[in-house]
Amino acid sequence: MTQKGWFLFLAMALFWGIPYFFIKLAVRELDPLVVVFARVAIATAVLLPVAAHQHILRAVGKRWYLLPLLSLIQIVGPFLFVSYGEQHLASSLTSLLIAAEPLLVVLLALRFERSERVSWLRLVGLLTGMGGVVLLVGLDMGGDGQSLLGAGLVLLATTGYAAGALLVKQPVITSLPRLSVVTSECTLATLVLAPFAIIRWPGRLPSLEVIASLLVLGLVCTALAWLTFFALVAEVGASRGTVFTYANPAVSVLLGVAFLHEALTVATIAGFLLILIGSWLSTTGTVPLGKRFLRSDRRAPQAGADTLRQERS
Repeated sequence: MTQKGWFLFLAMALFWGIPYFFIKLAVRELDPLVVVFARVAIATAVLLPVAAHQHILRAVGKRWYLLPLLSLIQIVGPFLFVSYGEQHLASSLTSLLIAAEPLLVVLLALRFERSERVSWLRLVGLLTGMGGVVLLVGLDMGGDGQSLLGAGLVLLATTGYAAGALLVKQPVITSLPRLSVVTSECTLATLVLAPFAIIRWPGRLPSLEVIASLLVLGLVCTALAWLTFFALVAEVGASRGTVFTYANPAVSVLLGVAFLHEALTVATIAGFLLILIGSWLSTTGTVPLGKRFLRSDRRAPQAGADTLRQERS
């Protein structure tokens, strides 16, 4: 990988590793609806002029009927579920549950894509990753009702991201400029959420900490993150360009433990490792052995390898 590629890789690991920390700060004072609206509105204010300058928005107009579904599955639903979930769940655990997305991508692909097949190694990966999720939900949360509610909401967000990852790799979407699709999704999300956010708007100005969190979420974690992601994919390719997602939870856990005093338990570490290993096995169907790879089925398609994380947190 080139020096530029490594720089973009590290930037993406940071940009999509920090949002859960700032969401946690924001929902302490603001309704999640307001947080999500502010995030997508700020991102739209940045992305829309860029897309307009590149004259790529007209292409999306030919597929306008897909935008509501894409925006709901990739932006509105997941962002709301995560924000509401973090009212009851630690930011570090949130990021770990989101890390299970590749597992759900494979499960959905096996159900809805006829070309997908289950090899023994991918099946082991799915079971391993799901074991990690069960470990986090069952042991790390100790059966607490509020935490389980938060975990359920976050897993719904993860499912939305997984469904979106499969949807955007369909030819009708891949034929469109990526930036135009993301910009249109954020713009539509802003318009849809605006009236609801107004109803939940706070009666007084939030703290500077929360305002700064909203700016980071909109400018860095959404707008700049997407622009950086497109640059990374152009530099190193789609498959290698999504590997950074494995580092996102580590960034989030470090922030949560260091600044929010969230607990780092043995179950947290074990659950993360199981999800990480399971995601790798289920999406690639390979076990790295030095410079060679053990593949259980050389013909098995790699669902999720190119669509590991099409959104963002």
